[in-house]
Parts: sequence; C-alpha cells; structure tokens
Amino acid sequence: MDFAPDPRTEELRVELLAFMDEHVYPAEAQFERRDPAQPFSWERPKIMAELQMEARRRGLWNLFLPDHERGAGLTNLQYAPLAEITGRSPHVAPEALNCAAPDTGNMELLHLFATPEQREHWLEPLLDARIRSAFCMTEPDVASSDASNIALAMAPSPGGGFRLSGRKWWSTGALSIDCALLVVMGRSHPDAPPHKRHTITLVPRNAPGVVIRRGLSAFGYWDETHGGHAEIEFHDVEVGPEAVLGVPGHGFALAQARLGPGRIHHCMRLIGMAERAFDLMCERVTRRVAFGRPLAEQGVVHEVIADSRVKIEQLRLQVLRCAWLIDTLGAKAAASEISAIKISAPETAQWVIDKAIHMHGAGGMTADSPLAMLWAQARGLRFADGPEEVHRMSLARRELRRFQVH
Repeated sequence: MDFAPDPRTEELRVELLAFMDEHVYPAEAQFERRDPAQPFSWERPKIMAELQMEARRRGLWNLFLPDHERGAGLTNLQYAPLAEITGRSPHVAPEALNCAAPDTGNMELLHLFATPEQREHWLEPLLDARIRSAFCMTEPDVASSDASNIALAMAPSPGGGFRLSGRKWWSTGALSIDCALLVVMGRSHPDAPPHKRHTITLVPRNAPGVVIRRGLSAFGYWDETHGGHAEIEFHDVEVGPEAVLGVPGHGFALAQARLGPGRIHHCMRLIGMAERAFDLMCERVTRRVAFGRPLAEQGVVHEVIADSRVKIEQLRLQVLRCAWLIDTLGAKAAASEISAIKISAPETAQWVIDKAIHMHGAGGMTADSPLAMLWAQARGLRFADGPEEVHRMSLARRELRRFQVH
C-alpha cells in the first residue's frame, strides 16, 4: 500500500491549496449569518458563482465523480487528499467545486442507475451546477436508521407510475432556491420481503402535491451550504414510469449503494475539519497567557495537542486504507473498513474540534471562529451516514462471523 499522492493528485492538490488560500478562505465571511435578526434567505451569496467559475477554470470541477467523461475520473484514493482539503472550509469549498452533499450522492446514483433520458434531464444540469437536488429518505414516524422501515406510500397509478403519499424530514437540499429534484424513497411493494419493498423515484420539486412544510435547524445552524433540511409532505403526488430510478422494488439496494463507497467522502472531509480546528487551537495557545505562562507551555495543553495529532494521523491512515481497499477489491470487500471509518471519523473530528473550542474559551462557542460550526457539522455526521450504533453492529457481526463454528 502506497498512499503517497501520484503526480496527477499532487498537481490537483497544489492547485486546490492555492484556490483555498486565494479565493475560499477570503470569501468565508460572506457565508456567515452573524445577525440572528437578519432576514433569512436561501439564496447563496453571489460570490459562490464566481468561486465555481474559478474552480472550473482551474480544473477543480466534479472531482468526486470517477467517470472520465462527466467527472475528474479519480479513484477514491486519489480523491481522498483533495476532499480533506475542502473539509477545512466545509461551508464553502465543497460547493465551490460542485462536490457538496447531497448533490454528490444523487449524482452518483444517477450516474450508476439512470436511463439516458433521466441523465439528460437531471444529471447533466446537476453536473453543471444549474440545479440542486435533495434526498428524501428519513421519516419522522419510523426509525429510519433501519431503511426497511421507510413507509411513504407509493401506490401503483394508471400508466405504470406511482402515487406518493406520506411525510419526509431531514430532506437535505430541499430548501435551496435552486433545488429542482427530489430523490424519493418509498414503499411500493408492501407485501414483498423487507429489502424488496421500496422504490426510488425522481420527483420534480414543483410537482403538484409536494408541500415544503418547514426547515429544520441542526444545533442552531440552518446548513445553507447543503440546501438546508426540510420537512416535506407528499399529497397524492403522481409520477410516471419514467420517474422510476432503476428497477421498482430495488430501492433499498440503491439507497445502500448511495450510502456506500461514495459516502466515505464525508470521512475524508472530516479529516480536513479536524486539521482546521487543530491549526486554530495551536495558534490560540501560543498567543494566550494564563496563570503567568503561555497556554502553549502548560503540560495539560501539550497532552491535548499530542493526542489530537495522533488521532488525526490514525484517522487519515484508516480512511486512506479504506479508499485503497474500495479501489482494489470493491466496496463489498471493504464493508468492515467502511463501517469502521464511519464510526471513527466523526467521533475523532468532534473530539479534536471540542478540544479546540475549549482552548478558545468562551470565544470558541461564538461565530467569531468556525469552530462551533465545525463541531455542529461533525456531530450531525454521526447521523447522516447512519447512526454509529448501526455501523458498530454491522462491524461486530462481520468480525464475529470469522469465529463462528460451521
């Protein structure tokens, strides 16, 4: 295993670091909502269009997609250090490169399973950042960590389509003014085995019967970067057979594909979030004095700095190895490693960010630094790819299987 960046990755890495220094970090202030009384708007600051134009010019566009024609054609191992860099500014950089969730996951799904017509209608505009999308899976009335529970009704309708009735929430992306597509998972075959009951459909956001009921904040943040999180009601929403993604009844498998190898992108970005917090923490302790000595000379601070560095390096190697395994053996063979990093990445990042907040004192809890935002995002990601308890259960079962007597 050689995790050193190859020449192409190194070239992109140098270009991306320059883009971050010259354009992304200077623009961050324009994406902050410091005044709670300020009228709320889901329209992104105009500078985002300028950032995206510059990213295209530098060849930093759609880096997440392994397809050479539509994306950058990078492997997971090649993409990992680049995604880590964007994680240092998670509320600006991924979107600037058209590499932000939930659009990346939806584009991956469309790339893998869409018909040529669906690709032309939905995938191409998404790849060009002319529209955004939402993924509608989680529901308020069931434990959505078990995807077989998803209950939104998809009743057969004349013509071979479905009539959708039910309620979703935490539908990330649906509040963006640019959101045009809802990727909706529902129960279409209620009498089938649990993993054959669901279908995924492509629903226009402005379809009759789609009602955006409200936005949901996460730890006080509205998450404009990802297009917000919406509660949505579907009142007899009619879709034709052309709206079905893949094969009817195979929605569970599609959802797992969406949450599989491509979703380790969150883990890659979490390393960058931890590194940003680490840098801010080190800068802080070298400037502050307590009890007659700089914080950087306090033994307890040394312990935190050392432990943070160890944890970040361990996580980076774990994520890179997982990416390498997916590239060489496939996602199925790397299932244990995928579960493992989905446990360790958000926990590690949250631990480091929390220590950085602590070293900043009361100021660490304010919007004067990105730390509170980073902490909220890291904590939220302990749900976004499935709760850590589910990943622990899956990982433990795979490990115990090796010791079972046959």
